[in-house]
Amino acid sequence: MWALRAGHFYLRSPHNLMALELRYCKNLFNYSRRESREVTVGNVKVGGGNPVVVQSMITSDTRDTHACVKEVLQLADAGCEVVRITAQTRKYAENLENIRNGVRAANCGVPLVADIHFKPDAAFEAAKWVEKVRVNPGNYADKKKFEIREYTDEQYEEELSRIREEFTPLVTLCKDLGRAVRIGTNHGSLSDRIMNRYGDTPLGMVESALEFARIARDEKFHNFVFSMKASNPKVMIEAYRLLVARLEAEGSDWNYPLHLGVTEAGDGEDGRIKSAIGIGSLLADGIGDTIRVSLTEDAVHEVPVAKALVRAIPEGGCETGVKETWNSFEFERRKSQVQRVAGLSLGGTELMRVFTSRKKWDSVAHKIDQMGDFKPEIVSEDSGVVELDPRENEVIFEINQADESRLLTVKDGLGLPTISAFRLLAAKADARHSILLKDTLAPSNDTAADFLPTLLKASMNLGSLICDGIGDAILVQGEEAPGQSLRLSYNILQAAGARIFKTDYVACPSCGRTLFNLQETTQKIREATGHLKGVRIAVMGCIVNGPGEMADADFGYVGGAPGKINLYVGKQAVKFNIPEDEAVERLQDLIREHGRWVDAPEQVVEV
Repeated sequence: MWALRAGHFYLRSPHNLMALELRYCKNLFNYSRRESREVTVGNVKVGGGNPVVVQSMITSDTRDTHACVKEVLQLADAGCEVVRITAQTRKYAENLENIRNGVRAANCGVPLVADIHFKPDAAFEAAKWVEKVRVNPGNYADKKKFEIREYTDEQYEEELSRIREEFTPLVTLCKDLGRAVRIGTNHGSLSDRIMNRYGDTPLGMVESALEFARIARDEKFHNFVFSMKASNPKVMIEAYRLLVARLEAEGSDWNYPLHLGVTEAGDGEDGRIKSAIGIGSLLADGIGDTIRVSLTEDAVHEVPVAKALVRAIPEGGCETGVKETWNSFEFERRKSQVQRVAGLSLGGTELMRVFTSRKKWDSVAHKIDQMGDFKPEIVSEDSGVVELDPRENEVIFEINQADESRLLTVKDGLGLPTISAFRLLAAKADARHSILLKDTLAPSNDTAADFLPTLLKASMNLGSLICDGIGDAILVQGEEAPGQSLRLSYNILQAAGARIFKTDYVACPSCGRTLFNLQETTQKIREATGHLKGVRIAVMGCIVNGPGEMADADFGYVGGAPGKINLYVGKQAVKFNIPEDEAVERLQDLIREHGRWVDAPEQVVEV
């Protein structure tokens, strides 16, 4: 069995203990895309040096042929290159033939993917009609009852043998028909067997996927991709990094393409920020061959966000002969020393601080006391921060030799990719020095610039570094508007798990399984609970995305049947079959019962 400690894998057997130092990226300071084999999905090539492929998923009921065809064509017109459709039972899967025929009759060749969770017979039927089948190892032919039990090695192997019997016929059929498969592990959908051996961990996610991959490889089937999706960007990043490292350790012929996605990212700015942190940071490290941005919005809105993320991939970098000083596989913040800056504690385990420029501070100074949790904290020009070119070794050496710990940042205008530059600074500067992160080294003065690219780039750059454990404060300077730059700063910190200042929502993007209007319901829940700082609420359209996918949530609102809602505390359902028109109020009552409710404060000034 494999175990992970501090970036090393240990293979335990009766006869040996072998340690392997794992790496997920050739060079953390200089961009290079991961080399993967080519997988064919209909007329689309994935991996093998082909451009990153953009996917999305329709939300219509799979039994409604007309609605499904219409939505597929809309996504294709928007630039979506692969479209996924749910097929929860064999009956649903049978209608994929009619959907495919309708799409092809409209002269649209976009490949179709069947999304399968629990039903092997649905997958077998779907493979006859679509170009790709997605299976979730934690749901497909495995047990998930959230039971706690110990598995002996013999019992574990018995379960694997049973899974092999269920999965092999699908592999054989896909091989015969020329179909592709996605082995798509989700953080919250791990089986009881995996959970009890590996825990609710990225390592468990990886091992769950590799079990299915070994079955495919035993059948000489290689036309598949992996995914490691989670609603928590930090967990998602760690899982993909670990997967890549494990594939490298398995051998050069394990170079399968990767599909990236932050599942249940939500809507609006929050959904885009979470997606950019998770997907964007991996793309920036050369990882990812196909992506989907999962928003609780009309699916066509996902496509431009995904395309913008692909365009934002930063190429180039810094020197190559430097060793990182952080663990890429387990989040741990740099151990900087606490210092006082502008009357606030910074560094160590203190809150990550939000900096702003003097110009922006002055523009909001008259209303700072009314800005609540969105207020700026420190003026950059007054902070004493030392601006460095991280390639200047002599300057950094002098700072490291000094007794006093300093606040450091990278100079603007160096022409270096932001992530590479700050990683280089973190690798060379003593850990005791605090670091002020910037979203860009090329500040913008364009008041008319499109906000979406700015939001995505800032989230990608800052989120990636924060998930590395680098940074004690942040400065957003790619957005000129003071209020908007401050809101973006705090939203990035929240999405990266670095600082909590508002309610956190996990909301699925809807699909053909959804049992209520997700967009309307999510908005109602936001209006009722948006003042509950630090409370995490999941809004899930069906039981498939219920207790599993909302693994980290405090409370859950889950579609149990048409017009009926089940309420959860953590992974445990506690209220059943609540009429939908009563469910939001009952959710509020549940939060009160568990002591997490507070009355909404007075309205603060909008920023």
